Amino acid sequence: MKSMNASFRKMLAAVPADIQQELDLELAISNRISDLMSRQGLSKLEFARALGKRPSEITKWLSGQHNFTVRTISQISSFFGESLIHV
Repeated sequence: MKSMNASFRKMLAAVPADIQQELDLELAISNRISDLMSRQGLSKLEFARALGKRPSEITKWLSGQHNFTVRTISQISSFFGESLIHV
C-alpha cells in the first residue's frame, strides 16, 4: 500500500502548479455549491428547476470538473444571496 501512495504522490508532483490550482478551485466551487444546497435543503432537481437548468448540468457542476463562467458564478451567487467565491 505504501508504494501506491508513494507512486500517487510522485504523479501529483509531476502535475504543473497551475493545473493543480485549477483543480483545487474547481473542487472548492463545487463543494461550496453543494454546501449551499444542503443548507437550503435543495435537491439537484429543485436547484436545477430554480435556475432553469437541466439536472445533468447541476450534476456536472457538483462533480468538480466544470469550468464555470463568471456569468454562471454570478447567477448561482444571486440565487443563494451569498458570494460563491471570494477574491
